[in-house]
Amino acid sequence: MIFNSIDFAIFLPIVFILYWFFANKNLRTQNLLIVVASYIFYGWWDWRFLFLILFSSVVDYLVGVGLAKYEKQNIRKLLLVISIVVNLGFLGFFKYYNFFLDNFVAAFSFLGIGLRARSLSIVLPVGISFYTFQTLSYSIDVYRKRLEPTRDFIAFCSFVSFFPQLVAGPIERATHLLPQFHTRRTFSYAKAVDGLRQILWGLLKKIVIADNCAKYVNIAFNNVEDCSGSTLVFGALFFAIQIYCDFSGYSDIAIGTSRLFGFDLMRNFAFPYFSRDIAEFWRRWHISLSTWFRDYLYIPLGGSRGSSFAKVRNVFIIFIISGLWHGANWTFVIWGALNALYFLPLLLFNKNRDNVDTVASGRKLPGVRDIFDMLFTFGLVVIAWVFFRAESIGDALKYFSGIFSRSLLTVPYFCGARGLNTTMIIVVVFMIVEWLGREQQHPLVGLEELLSKPVRWSLYITLILTIYFFGNFSDSIEFIYFQF
Repeated sequence: MIFNSIDFAIFLPIVFILYWFFANKNLRTQNLLIVVASYIFYGWWDWRFLFLILFSSVVDYLVGVGLAKYEKQNIRKLLLVISIVVNLGFLGFFKYYNFFLDNFVAAFSFLGIGLRARSLSIVLPVGISFYTFQTLSYSIDVYRKRLEPTRDFIAFCSFVSFFPQLVAGPIERATHLLPQFHTRRTFSYAKAVDGLRQILWGLLKKIVIADNCAKYVNIAFNNVEDCSGSTLVFGALFFAIQIYCDFSGYSDIAIGTSRLFGFDLMRNFAFPYFSRDIAEFWRRWHISLSTWFRDYLYIPLGGSRGSSFAKVRNVFIIFIISGLWHGANWTFVIWGALNALYFLPLLLFNKNRDNVDTVASGRKLPGVRDIFDMLFTFGLVVIAWVFFRAESIGDALKYFSGIFSRSLLTVPYFCGARGLNTTMIIVVVFMIVEWLGREQQHPLVGLEELLSKPVRWSLYITLILTIYFFGNFSDSIEFIYFQF
């Protein structure tokens, strides 16, 4: 089940009514309803993989109980290893088995040794990378004694399978989300209204902007040889907008939906395209993943401490693994390595913490230096996105070769696609609104204080009509990060 579907439009009100009108007097009943709703939500895609989530939940629950019971360090380490092996084992099999097998065979073929190996027809479970990291955070934090393990299996299953963020995050820490399942929740009108606003903004990002940009992105990346250099440039720019609006749109809907049920999820995006360097970009892009890698991998490796060699090593490890987390393809490895190269000069010259505040804070317009830094950073990100979007490294290099051709200065043309000018205008307006709201959680926060009730409702109706008239409903387009 996806957020931008009729199924979810029916599913959400039903769960909301049951949650607040029939299960509101008992916390355990509310949590049980969340588990049932979450399993229905996920099973709507493929019910067979529900057993995978359940098995992972059982293993990590029992690991947590065992960590609370035993004090001997060798037993505790064994329990943690069991959790890591089970979770990463499932992730490795479903996501990377064929990738590593094919590259293993290719390596021996390069040495003149022929090997026979059969790839498997493996269906990648939706969201496995997200809930795997979520359950791992529980086991690791309990092992580190930063979190008391839960004895409530229903609450733990609710934490693992919580449907708003199950498929594409944010990747919640057990220290943040799990205690909320142990706390009685009461309905908050203000929180629910803000949640609905964020849902509305997320739907606009996904249906109006991301899905319309997708038309031009697909034309450019699927027809490189037939497109002019200028068209390919616009294709890359449109993909940068598409992936941001698609993924952050999902996060907005997930966070807004959670607020309807009395939960607060962590922020996952903080207007990353207004970053002034690549370090700031990674503090603002997919925050739940970047902070997960920071706390559970980068810092344990030594972080930015130690020799220059150790710093370089740690940065490349964290970014390359981040690339592989996104998918079993060398394009993701190159994407991660490029970001590591972008980041290293800032780290080595101690410039990675220069831009920790919001750009042009308290001002309506940025300075000239801010504009230059943002455009330069955005340009670096777009270059890396080409590798992220391409099917292979060869395709990415062909894409760049097509850009730097004689046709670079021609007028871009997307054959077979209509509405280019309209899409560009909508994107520009969207970026202006994002700029104006960059110091808030999302651009529609706090409208009660800024606008009268008639104006607010006029704005809501305008946004709904924009989605209706300009949204791309021709295809059922899934969220990009479903494949990760």
